Amino acid sequence: MTAHILNGKELASKIKIKLKKQVLQLKEKGITPVLAVIRIGDNPASKIYVTSKCRQSEEVGIQANEHYLDPTISRNDVLELIYRLNSDPATHGILIQLPLPNHLDHFELIAAIDPKKDVDGLHPFNQGLLTTGQLGIVPCTPKGCLTLLKDYKKSLDGMNAAIIGRSILVGRPMGMLLLQENCTVTYTHSHTESIEQKTREADILIVATGVPKLITKSWIKPGAIV
Repeated sequence: MTAHILNGKELASKIKIKLKKQVLQLKEKGITPVLAVIRIGDNPASKIYVTSKCRQSEEVGIQANEHYLDPTISRNDVLELIYRLNSDPATHGILIQLPLPNHLDHFELIAAIDPKKDVDGLHPFNQGLLTTGQLGIVPCTPKGCLTLLKDYKKSLDGMNAAIIGRSILVGRPMGMLLLQENCTVTYTHSHTESIEQKTREADILIVATGVPKLITKSWIKPGAIV
C-alpha cells in the first residue's frame, strides 16, 4: 500500500493567508491584535518555541510581546504580571511557555489567566468547555491535528482512533475533539498493557509521547492515518 503524506506546511500556508486577511480587517477597525508570551528561565527548547511563535504571529500581522522573566522569579511576581496583562485592554492573548522552573506551579499560573485571553486553551474553564462539547478556546496542537485530518478526510464519523499520551496539552484534548467528530476513542499511556494490540485496531493513530521510534510498522493497521 502506498503511503500518503499529510502536508501540514501546505495547509498552514493556506491558513496564514486567511489569518492575514482577518487581522487586516481588524486593523482597519483600529484594532491591532497583541499576543503576550511569558517565558520564564533559559530552557533552550522554550526559547526556540517562543521565537517561532513570535515570528509566526508577526508574519500574519499580530504583534507579539515576549515577557522574559528570571528563572528565580517569585510566584507572586509572575501572578502580578498575569493580572496586569489580564486587565490590559490592548493585550488580547496570553500564553505561558512550558515547562516552568520547579518552584512554580503551572496549573496555578495558567488558572490565573483570563479564560478569554487563554490562547493555549489550558485554563480549567476552557478545558471544561471542551470536555462538555461546548465552544471554547482549544489547545493548538490537537486543533491543528484535527484540521489536518479533516483536510485529508472530510468525515471521521465512526472511525476508531487510538491516542498514545494523556497530557492536557495534546492527548486528552485530542480525544475530546475526536469524540466530537463521532470517533470511537481509545486512550493509551505508559501504564497501558499491550498498547500495540489497541493501536493495530485504530483507523487513526495519534502519538503524543515525545519518544522517538516508539511506534513500529507492526503496531499500525494497514491504511491507518498516523
